Amino acid sequence: MLLSELQELLATINDSDVVEDVCDFLITDCHELGPLHRSGGAENVSEALLVAEGDEALDVGLYLAPALLARLAVSEPLKHLDDDNLADFCTALEGVSHFNCVAWSAARGWPVSLLGLEMQAEIDKYSAAVLVAGSQRDGALVRGLHARLFERIRFRDDLDAAVRTMYTRANRYAARFCRRLEDRFLRRRDVRVAEMLSELRRFYRLGDAGKLRCIEAA
Repeated sequence: MLLSELQELLATINDSDVVEDVCDFLITDCHELGPLHRSGGAENVSEALLVAEGDEALDVGLYLAPALLARLAVSEPLKHLDDDNLADFCTALEGVSHFNCVAWSAARGWPVSLLGLEMQAEIDKYSAAVLVAGSQRDGALVRGLHARLFERIRFRDDLDAAVRTMYTRANRYAARFCRRLEDRFLRRRDVRVAEMLSELRRFYRLGDAGKLRCIEAA
């Protein structure tokens, strides 16, 4: 299934294997979303990670809209990533990124914030799209990818001010980090994927505060 392939791709990028199979935690019935999502209109939600923290365990579920999964099954982005399916690819990958980050951090007893989850997902979307698109059509989609993911965006109109601010910060921090990756490792005549992966793996292990310091110091 595509989600398992995306999970494996992210595990390879970040060197962060997760024992749990994301497919075992998949939810496709919007009626299982919590009251917060339902109040905003479940039909408008394409992806959501649901987390309930107990004394000694986390209950986790990843909701992806059936229509989204159906489109991805037809468009096969891992074989043909293009402008038409990039948004769907990124939505699904964001959900898997959230799941991986929560599961990987929980296994180590590490905390993770909403800002950290969103920022890491933005970076994961960029790095995954670079690797997938870089092997297709002579890497045509990679050119201009940074602008597509970090500049040509808009947030949902119904977000409250605090949530919008958090998403804006996550986008801004991720954009700075990914621009640095692009400048250092993805120049057209000097592509260094192995070194980019080393940097991504180091960054993944810094924790929220360390990631922010790393970006701000650049």
